[in-house]
Amino acid sequence: MRTPKITNFYIALLILSVSGLTSAFAQNKANDLKHKTPEERAKFQTEIMRTKLNLNAEQQSKIEVINLNYAKKLEPIIKSSDRKITRFKKAMSLQKAKDEELKKVFTAVQYQQYEKFQKALKSTLKNKM
Repeated sequence: MRTPKITNFYIALLILSVSGLTSAFAQNKANDLKHKTPEERAKFQTEIMRTKLNLNAEQQSKIEVINLNYAKKLEPIIKSSDRKITRFKKAMSLQKAKDEELKKVFTAVQYQQYEKFQKALKSTLKNKM
């Protein structure tokens, strides 16, 4: 079964939420990562956050836990055969909750940078669709 493009878009957005990378890389990485384990996706997200946001050791350990928690929660949504709008709503609800947790760990400047990366990635992936 092939995942609809809109679902791929939101899965890619969630998986690469802070990368701010080029569209070709982002789309290829998203396709690769949706076939990875939650642990692998969380590790990738944490590494991107560490480098892009200059996380300190304490922040990194907290972010690792948050990313893993939400990667595990996203797994059944990715694999679900629910309607795409249902998967979208569930994924967006998870992303909103995750963002709230991340906001508590990031400094104000880091969170602004995180939001900037999310917007850039969303725009890039949307243009690619």
